[in-house]
Amino acid sequence: MKKKIVAAVMVGGSIFCGAHQVQALSPETEMLLELLQAKGVLTARDARDFSDALERKMATQKEEGGESHQADNGVSDRVEKLKNDSGRSIAVLADRVELSGLVEVAAGAGEDFNEDDWSDITLSTVEIGLDATISEWASAHLLLLYEEGELYEEGEEDNHVTVDEGIVTIGNLDEFPAYLSAGKMYVPFGFFQTNMISDPLTLEIGETGDSALQIGFETGGLYGSLYGFNGDITARDDDDKIDGYGANLGYGLEKDAMALDVGMGWFNNMADTDGIGDYLAEEMDLDAVDDYVNGLSLYAVFTAEPFTLIGEYVAALDDFAADEIGFHGKGARPAAWNIEAAYSTELFSRATTFALGYQSSHEAVDLGLPEDRYIAAVTFAVFDNTNLALEYLHDEDYEEKDGGTGNDAHATTLQLGVEF
Repeated sequence: MKKKIVAAVMVGGSIFCGAHQVQALSPETEMLLELLQAKGVLTARDARDFSDALERKMATQKEEGGESHQADNGVSDRVEKLKNDSGRSIAVLADRVELSGLVEVAAGAGEDFNEDDWSDITLSTVEIGLDATISEWASAHLLLLYEEGELYEEGEEDNHVTVDEGIVTIGNLDEFPAYLSAGKMYVPFGFFQTNMISDPLTLEIGETGDSALQIGFETGGLYGSLYGFNGDITARDDDDKIDGYGANLGYGLEKDAMALDVGMGWFNNMADTDGIGDYLAEEMDLDAVDDYVNGLSLYAVFTAEPFTLIGEYVAALDDFAADEIGFHGKGARPAAWNIEAAYSTELFSRATTFALGYQSSHEAVDLGLPEDRYIAAVTFAVFDNTNLALEYLHDEDYEEKDGGTGNDAHATTLQLGVEF
């Protein structure tokens, strides 16, 4: 028995050390089995049993080795597939998503209506935009915004980045003239185009942003829409519901170096515009008004290169209550307009725009707006997508009998902006 065990060890060592890469027994192993059989260490049956056992062992090891090799190949294949899928995903993302941004830094100085001097440097605007084409008939738009100096609650400065716009649109104007948009947006009440650094007075009383639903169309230069949303300022005793709504209609035309865009808008609740709504909520501590006050906006932009003319008018169509927005002891009917002319040329081989404007407001002293504004600006493209702008404005307040100071104010602003 001891001899057989020794023989088995010898044969096993021979097969595993010298012939592990083949399934048949090696010639050396066969010769060793014959020698052991001739010496009487193994019988013929023992030799056959050893031979069969060794061949089965070799076959098992080969299968296990193959499975291990296949497993290794499987892991490698999966890693390679993940790399390829990741590359394709990035390519698809780059093809479908467009990233844009704006950073503006402004330095300014001036004198206010109280004859107090001021000066400041601010990171005036940071915007990050994403526009995604989801499919042929669906798209999404996202705009993140930071504006230094904006107040949040209880007069504290808001240093938060906010979702200024987040819109999903269903439609394809190349295939069908109608579309549907839903999300946080600025509804189409007012136009507010300008070549100045400062926002026009029309924007101060007309701009309206909220989560809304809009149904619109564009065809042959004609465009328009209907929209609705649940505003922050409602009529007293009204339920919490979708009660803000409006419509706009316009026409745009482009031909060679000429372009024209004219339009109008109607809104049922001027108390819910951003400027008037903030005044009612923060200054008057109101979240409701006696009655809805309708609003009207009219605008026209005409370009005959290198000249551009802009005209806009935004107004309430009825009076607010005297304890909401007053003027001369009665309810006010605020309005504002903007007239602007611009000339574009090249200066030192860089695009340059010179602009002059006149703006005015009516019965808007409670809103903190000047009665008259004279404004001028020049914008110079120092590099591609990098603009340096200089603006000067002169404001005239309402007379003391109208609730103002009767004084003048002025400001000079230098702004550096980069967009991508």
